[in-house]
Amino acid sequence: MNERKKGIVLSGMRPTGRLHLGNFLGALTNWVDLQEKYRCYFEIADWHALMSNYENPEMIREHSMDMACIWLAAGIDPEKSVLFRQSDIPEHLELYFILSSITPLGWLERCPTYKEALSNIESNDIRNHAFLGYPVLQAADIALYRADSVPVGKDQLPHLEMTREIVRRFNHLYSTDIMVEPKEILTVVKKLKGVDGKKMSKSYGNTIFITENSENIKRKVKSMITDPARIKISDRGHPDVCSVYDYHKIFSKKCVKDIEKKCRNAQIGCVKCKDILTENLEKKISPIREKYIYYRENPQKVNKILKEGNRRASIAAEKNLREFRKAMKYA
Repeated sequence: MNERKKGIVLSGMRPTGRLHLGNFLGALTNWVDLQEKYRCYFEIADWHALMSNYENPEMIREHSMDMACIWLAAGIDPEKSVLFRQSDIPEHLELYFILSSITPLGWLERCPTYKEALSNIESNDIRNHAFLGYPVLQAADIALYRADSVPVGKDQLPHLEMTREIVRRFNHLYSTDIMVEPKEILTVVKKLKGVDGKKMSKSYGNTIFITENSENIKRKVKSMITDPARIKISDRGHPDVCSVYDYHKIFSKKCVKDIEKKCRNAQIGCVKCKDILTENLEKKISPIREKYIYYRENPQKVNKILKEGNRRASIAAEKNLREFRKAMKYA
């Protein structure tokens, strides 16, 4: 890894199912760029997944392998970044317990994202100790590698501020500055709605997956909601209220202005507009899909990459945890 890169980044995803285009635009594309500038640790956060998917833990392992394959296919380079599985690094849970011991309960109960999760997730019971402590484990993940930067969207800032508060409390309690207070790298997340015009979510069944096959891309685009006021081809369109146009702005950049003009002047119909989007989506997805299939068919290669990533992550984790315990006079 190039030591001349300007800082350390830690980021991760919970392996709870197939990744969709929202995940691709919201995180993966940014990660691919970040690994050129920073020393990056990308974590398959399977302990985080267990907090809410504890009834089916066997699926987490399968989703973890699938996630690794997608990351590699999307451009995460194991020569430039450390790709590892959280549960393979025991120091995560040890530091999690240490930080849990110094984190006031009130901090966690007031966390706005925790309250939001309780109101939004209905599929299983997440009123458990682990889910309440989610921000503490996240803080442990970041602190363990002494990451000074974390890529986040604005909605994730409360969690990162919680990490900073926990780090400050540790440093204050033990009269040290050994733990790094991470800064945010605010990422411009391109909002992409589902094919039904609602928020894209696997639970809504309105997603287009990163590895979607050609037939499904065509079928899902065909089902997308367009301008409700446009009944006939001769009617002038309103692209700003059309879900298909939202996709064109991201995946059809070379012709999006032409599509907008023709739509507003009734020079192109919705069927043709969807055909163009289908073609451009296929151009974007097909190279990733082909690489994904390669990695799925060669699990030994993926396991080798994960093993090496785990080894590199362990070196940093062991060293830093040893220093943290020394600062506590608990070595």
